[in-house]
Amino acid sequence: MLNNLRPLLTRILEPVAKRLNINPNIVTVISPFIALISAYFFATGNLVLGAIFILLSGFLDVVDGAVARYHGRASPFGAFLDSTMDRFADAIIFIGIIFGGYIDWFVGVLAIHSAITVSYVRARAESQGVECNIGIAERAVRMIILMIGALIAAIFSSNIIFTYFIYILVILSYITVAQRVLHVWKQLNAKPVQNRRL
Repeated sequence: MLNNLRPLLTRILEPVAKRLNINPNIVTVISPFIALISAYFFATGNLVLGAIFILLSGFLDVVDGAVARYHGRASPFGAFLDSTMDRFADAIIFIGIIFGGYIDWFVGVLAIHSAITVSYVRARAESQGVECNIGIAERAVRMIILMIGALIAAIFSSNIIFTYFIYILVILSYITVAQRVLHVWKQLNAKPVQNRRL
């Protein structure tokens, strides 16, 4: 959904990547620790700082790829590590939200499960040779929804608003899973076109 913004993000982040001539895996590993800080603020009831640190964690998640590409350090392990750290960050943030009392444990489990499943379906699809970066709620979109929900709830001093945003997020995540499964099913079951003799 946000793939059309990648060229713009690349131009914006190139000056940053140029100055950060470090191992991009270091940036990747820092990201879940920033997510842990976000989780702490959610757990203690500070929606604004929780949202801000989600933004910072997401920024680092984009920067590591930009650094890797700019300095020619992109690698299969780097991509693997990035995906793994993203799953840690997703789970940590939702655990903080559960502790903050914004959702009950069952909805929190669904939120974590749906987020992990969205990424798992893509990984399994690509292991079968199917490109699968489709769906209405890829990770960046999910993080944006969380941030917007937290900020709106803070502005109106209404925690229930944040709860509703998370309900919507869970629904959109499972819709994304369904979209990806359907896409993979179509791709893997597509019959090859037979060459016809004239």
